[in-house]
Amino acid sequence: MSDVVPLRAAEDIALFGSKAVGLGQALRDGLPVPPGVALSGAVVDAVAGRDEDAIRRVSESVADLHGALAVRSSAADEDGADASFAGQHMTLLNVRGADELTAAIGEVWWSANSDSAITYRQRVGLFTRPSIGVVIQALVEPDTAGVMFTVNPVTGADERLIEASLGLGEAVVDGRVIPDHYRVGRDGEIIERRAGRKDIAVRSLPDGGTYEEQIAPELVEKLCLDDGQLAELNQLAERCEQVYGPARDTEWAISAGELYLLQCRAVTTVAA
Repeated sequence: MSDVVPLRAAEDIALFGSKAVGLGQALRDGLPVPPGVALSGAVVDAVAGRDEDAIRRVSESVADLHGALAVRSSAADEDGADASFAGQHMTLLNVRGADELTAAIGEVWWSANSDSAITYRQRVGLFTRPSIGVVIQALVEPDTAGVMFTVNPVTGADERLIEASLGLGEAVVDGRVIPDHYRVGRDGEIIERRAGRKDIAVRSLPDGGTYEEQIAPELVEKLCLDDGQLAELNQLAERCEQVYGPARDTEWAISAGELYLLQCRAVTTVAA
């Protein structure tokens, strides 16, 4: 088996990590995941060590993705029900060119081997050196993005909890804004919608990297999802549970009217 494969072909968690295999499964089951490539831990180690053959192979593997890339960690024990590693391993967005890609893979490797990540591993009972795979995907440039829990992780209610903001989802994930908040019943009924305060949006720079765009005052507290988009998200939640099982924590994006699934992992804490 190759250790650099199209994301759709990633099936071995020990080789490619949980995120790669989960997204590969989503693609095989027809979920709207952006195309990408999965790198094994051994290849990531080699790229981080500046092995020229590994760097060349990775550069060739992403040639068909075109444009900007998202580079995400994919450890074998990441995104599980007991330990999500959220915030521990680095994600880099709007990576452009071979040199930037090599540097980004190296940064992901270093983040997974940092003192804070190792301390987190030990706190959740993991004492072995991590094998860090990497997922490289075509970057979605969203109008709106955010997170969705397929059950309410606070109350345990059988409803979707959705948080959304403008631009890239990092504004929500990193806590840079107060996102819009929605609760949607499994039957599609909109139970609650509450506007947040979205004064910035994370956007891509033309030459790579991201910046914070100031949002026009009239949009700061205007809801960014309509009823049709909430219905689409509810349908996506149902499909995610069919493919992965109940109680999922997802990241999503809407770009030019198309809904994309960026990540799907088990909810680490659900109220009784």
